[in-house]
Amino acid sequence: MTQPTKFHLETLAVHAGVEPDPQTGAVMTPIYQTSTFAQTDVAQHKGYDYSRSDNPTRTALHGALAALEGGQHALAFASGMAAIDTILRLIKPGDHVLSGN
Repeated sequence: MTQPTKFHLETLAVHAGVEPDPQTGAVMTPIYQTSTFAQTDVAQHKGYDYSRSDNPTRTALHGALAALEGGQHALAFASGMAAIDTILRLIKPGDHVLSGN
């Protein structure tokens, strides 16, 4: 298995988390300013339903943050309270949380 190519921080900041849109060919992720996403049926989820929980722009941000921090995953939230609530629901007794200002 080959090691992934190491990019400079500046290159990662511009390109990490960005995939060309398969329908339009757009190279950079557009900013989706919609609150809700139409679904054709209850059983057919297209990947996004409400922008507060996730949207294509935020998915690209997750990928960029993970790459910039050298991690596998990253999350972004619509509010600080959403982030705090998620942390409190995920940690178990004895777990450690590393946090910055």
